[in-house]
Amino acid sequence: MNIFGRPHYTSDATQFIDQLKASRPELEQGQVEGRALLWDKSVDREFQAQARAATVPQQAYVYQTQPDPH
Repeated sequence: MNIFGRPHYTSDATQFIDQLKASRPELEQGQVEGRALLWDKSVDREFQAQARAATVPQQAYVYQTQPDPH
């Protein structure tokens, strides 16, 4: 028995989302398409390695100018 469990309780937000999905079943497919568009991307490991190798270390104080080597 879970002392924190409330089996018969659903929050107002959960009820709203359940009603919205029931009234608009195409909504979930739109969410999947949107996620695929923005997040589900293939990762180019070679490009990532090149980008990491090309980074320049940052100074401790960003706005400090380097002394002129001449």
